[in-house]
Amino acid sequence: MSGGAGASLQADGERLQKVIAAAGVASRRVAENLIVEGRVTVNGEVVDALGRRVDPATDEIAVDGVPVQGDASRRYVLLNKPVGIVSSLQDERGRRDLSEFADRYEERLFNVGRLDAETSGLLVLTNDGDLAHVLAHPSFGITKTYIAKVRGNVNPGTVQRLLDGVELEDGPIAADKVRLLESAKGESLVEITLHSGRNRIVRRMLEAVDHPVTDLVRRSFGPLHLGSLPVGKTRELSTVELGKLLRIAREARGSAQAGPDEEPAD
Repeated sequence: MSGGAGASLQADGERLQKVIAAAGVASRRVAENLIVEGRVTVNGEVVDALGRRVDPATDEIAVDGVPVQGDASRRYVLLNKPVGIVSSLQDERGRRDLSEFADRYEERLFNVGRLDAETSGLLVLTNDGDLAHVLAHPSFGITKTYIAKVRGNVNPGTVQRLLDGVELEDGPIAADKVRLLESAKGESLVEITLHSGRNRIVRRMLEAVDHPVTDLVRRSFGPLHLGSLPVGKTRELSTVELGKLLRIAREARGSAQAGPDEEPAD
């Protein structure tokens, strides 16, 4: 890059290799090698010479095509939300809320979307408003996977009904994927994946096929997976996980933008 804009970036900002190292992608020395090898882009342009300075808050950095968050003020936390916690940072009715987890961090974090109080599982806390909007809004089609314990023995016909679509009071809805994990003694475990953001959609779908939910856990959210994180615990996203989320957010900027409505509780 050359010209006035390039000169301005050279005079101000932080060295590119320092930003990459601070983001946890690689050591400063390795980051320098990545730059020289032409594996780093800034705002879509390859940077293969040392000395480039960037603004971590505004410049879009990627290594081998994987986005890097250069802004160290941004925080991304994965929470395994327990049952009984409402998805609010200050509940007006005095119930247990997400503040007991968000307050562990210096930054002012907020939740991406919601899970109802009776549902446990994966919830993201962050202070990155742009990313949160993309992840939470159903128009961007972020898939979520749940494990539901339901009453009754689910059969293959019921699985097909969920895939074909069921009629609810607010319109038809079909699951993206459904797997019957277990069915015995009047109870079943069903894995269901969908991208809808409608309120309590999983519970209502399973109720519609006569299998009321007794326990519901969200196991994945887009590229993020709960893994072995214990209930009530938090962890920060890895650089790989964050790179996947940033890629989704950056690609979404080039598509039609959604309205301001937030995702209802699942």
